[in-house]
Amino acid sequence: MQAEEYNRRGKEMVDYITRYLTTIRERKVIPSPEVKPGYMRELLPDSAPAESEDWDRIFTDIEKIIMPGVVHWQSPHMHAYYPALTSWPSMLGDMLADAINNIGFTWASSPACTELEMNVMDWLCKALGLPSFFLHHHPDSTGGGILQGTVSESTLVALLAARKSRIQQVKRTESDGDLDDSVVNSRLVAYASDQAHSSVEKAGLISLVKIRFLPTDDCFSLRGDTLRRAIQEDRRRGLVPTMVGAEEGLWLHVDAAYAGSAFICPELRGPLRGIEYADSFVFNPSKWMMVHFDCTAFWVKDKFKLQQTFSVDPIYLRHENSDQATDFMHWQIPLSRRFRSIKLWFVMRSFGLKNLQEHIRHGVEMAKLLESLVKSDPNFDMPAERHLGLVVFCLKVSYLHLNWKTLLFRIVDGCCMCSTSPTRESANNVTKPTFFKLALYYTENTIM
Repeated sequence: MQAEEYNRRGKEMVDYITRYLTTIRERKVIPSPEVKPGYMRELLPDSAPAESEDWDRIFTDIEKIIMPGVVHWQSPHMHAYYPALTSWPSMLGDMLADAINNIGFTWASSPACTELEMNVMDWLCKALGLPSFFLHHHPDSTGGGILQGTVSESTLVALLAARKSRIQQVKRTESDGDLDDSVVNSRLVAYASDQAHSSVEKAGLISLVKIRFLPTDDCFSLRGDTLRRAIQEDRRRGLVPTMVGAEEGLWLHVDAAYAGSAFICPELRGPLRGIEYADSFVFNPSKWMMVHFDCTAFWVKDKFKLQQTFSVDPIYLRHENSDQATDFMHWQIPLSRRFRSIKLWFVMRSFGLKNLQEHIRHGVEMAKLLESLVKSDPNFDMPAERHLGLVVFCLKVSYLHLNWKTLLFRIVDGCCMCSTSPTRESANNVTKPTFFKLALYYTENTIM
């Protein structure tokens, strides 16, 4: 009887999800203005129920309590922050992974979890045209790939690996190994563009490595000469350059969080020039490749530098194949890990590379169309070139007539969502005409 109830309730939830996704364009993409911080406190009791509740009542509360505060990331009107697409093979993959519910920290804890991830990461590496030294299964490779939770997590992992490698190098060359790690760590410095994501700054805070943000050119690119001068200046100050540069022996970490999916299209691989100098590379299939969050593909050129950073190897986690097998617990910050590779495997097989390529190309073409419309309208400026599906433009308005924080609601009344912020100049000067910068990702938010 209990099995029949589970079966019925499971079908009920699948039907609800189907209705939600097929009618999502009818919902306003963002919550109403009445949804304020703490709104749910009034809708929930102060404490958890002592007795079990009827499932019908719980199910009804989805629309009553949860949905009013949801931003509908799968809506075709959702263009803010970054893409976060899904698909039915991806969701089915996670359903199966959740049912299996193995904790794949070592090969022995679930061989299929590790084996599938290694093979799918090799598939993905080849599909993107990345160097063979990122492959698990290649005679000349000492690297490999792993699915992490987020790009932010991967940035920290790369910085920690770079830090460990640099500390060991300094200890060997300066003190015969008797110098304390913390002393060397205080001298380390890493570099990033002043356009870099906030996760780089957070990684520096956690690792206690100084992050020096360097100015960019008119195209928002960090130039080699700028980096070289910074490295030389820091060395004169007694600091130890550690990460970012493709030169001077620094660890080069390439963050292609959004753009990485586009590299499955050979004609869009221009930004990959020089990738052979990279020590690590990361991107999010969960942003544009029809695989839902969380799914971050992270590769390293030298897996041993990564493993020496995270290996603790307690006896109770060893197994008879420890010397031959890959144990991903040594490649990441947490011990435990989900069976993420099933959904990626399902997506790559269900669509095939050709359909995924067409999906990317369609998004780029639609962004080109938006770009042409913006350029033809005298009310807008474009402070940055269109990049793949990302279009950044400025709306010319008067700060005295419109507060930027309410700009989004004024323009679309909650029916569409873009990322919006004032330019640095407009935020500091309220007497002049103001530019409001909007970033819009074009994505085809449909369940393929």
